Amino acid sequence: MEILSNDYIIFRGIEKKVLEGKRLSFEDGVFLFNFKNLVEVGKLADFVRRKLHGDKTYFVVNRHINYTNICVNRCNFCAFYRKKGDEDGFSLTLSQIEEMIKRSKDMGINEVHVVGSLNPDYPYTFYVDMIRTIKRVLPHVKIQAFTPVEIDFISKIGKKGYEDTLIELKEVGLSALAGGGAEIFSLRVRKKICPDKLSPSGWKDVLRSASKVGIKVNSSILYGHIETFEERVSHLLELRELQDEIENIMAFVPFPFFPKNTNMRDFGNKRGYDDLKMLAVARLFLDNIPHIKAFWIMITPMLAQISQFFGVDDLDGTVEEEKIIHSAGAETKEGMGKEEMIKLIKKSGKIPVERDTIYNEIKIY
Repeated sequence: MEILSNDYIIFRGIEKKVLEGKRLSFEDGVFLFNFKNLVEVGKLADFVRRKLHGDKTYFVVNRHINYTNICVNRCNFCAFYRKKGDEDGFSLTLSQIEEMIKRSKDMGINEVHVVGSLNPDYPYTFYVDMIRTIKRVLPHVKIQAFTPVEIDFISKIGKKGYEDTLIELKEVGLSALAGGGAEIFSLRVRKKICPDKLSPSGWKDVLRSASKVGIKVNSSILYGHIETFEERVSHLLELRELQDEIENIMAFVPFPFFPKNTNMRDFGNKRGYDDLKMLAVARLFLDNIPHIKAFWIMITPMLAQISQFFGVDDLDGTVEEEKIIHSAGAETKEGMGKEEMIKLIKKSGKIPVERDTIYNEIKIY
């Protein structure tokens, strides 16, 4: 007869809930983060992944455009932002962005991913014209652009509401919002790492507005800094409740904190175990969000490969020229070829599925 410790008795209760399709509680989520047996948690997350997606692992052939690093915010966790006048600050023009897109014509991309900083020198029309320009040069691509933080900023520049701003961007080609900028919803933590950033309620209001006008959205968390496990689970719980309401969040992507070149150099860099635990618990807790994404460029291709056995069904995209994460110390390449991505997924025994921005399947390999 197997004699179980108290922790394993609790875990078996959580396992029973998952196998029966029951929703996990806040206490369950906190327990899973504290539970030392990563393999057991991963196996349970893999059960949910297989139930939802079988052996399919999604990816998108895309390129990133980080259009500026000049920012009015001064987030302590960020290594990307620069003040106006800084020597290494940059602000791309529409002509420069158009040239970048033209160079991507022969890359076979089906998504352009656009995110940047809050640059007060750009007029409202710049953002509309940027999306219009991308769509004109590559009419077949879908455009995933702007975090809710950027949408709030753009709306204020244009003196418009969220819905009016999003409708105008949708009309010129916006397909989905990027999921960044949520950081972590804990007000205790935000006071220390991003006191000037759009509030959690504002971030969620942008997602609500996008849902009303028919724009798909994504979600995220920034973890591995000064937050507690309880604050992680509270964040997941708020996302789950929001998804119950809007039913429009396609994917959840956890962003690990990189401390290099930030004002928080003494925190972070607990890679590997914590990354896999975050992904697995997210898959178990976020029962209403279809896709859990491991951003290979942040956690490394090798760990992304392993993550497919810890609840992950999406490895994001081929990327090309990512700047934000690399400014904080990411040591991965700034892009991955399509064939390399397919090979990475196949080596795990999974089925690579090329998708578009909103998870239409383009080709199964």
